Amino acid sequence: MYILIFKTNIDNEHAQRKVAAVLDAEASIVGWNVDLEDIDKVLRIESSSNSTSHIIHKVSQAGFFCEELPD
Repeated sequence: MYILIFKTNIDNEHAQRKVAAVLDAEASIVGWNVDLEDIDKVLRIESSSNSTSHIIHKVSQAGFFCEELPD
């Protein structure tokens, strides 16, 4: 299992619901959450795949900025 961490601009519940439509459809994603209180609006994903570029692409398709945070 992989834990993937991203900086985003997902800043409210409405935006979170839009991203949910994309992330919930991904079979490799076991769970995810967005810390709306954090300055980086951190998206944390638990996944069976280590495909950060795929996640960035999917979140971007939903209309949001997404960048992997370094360890």
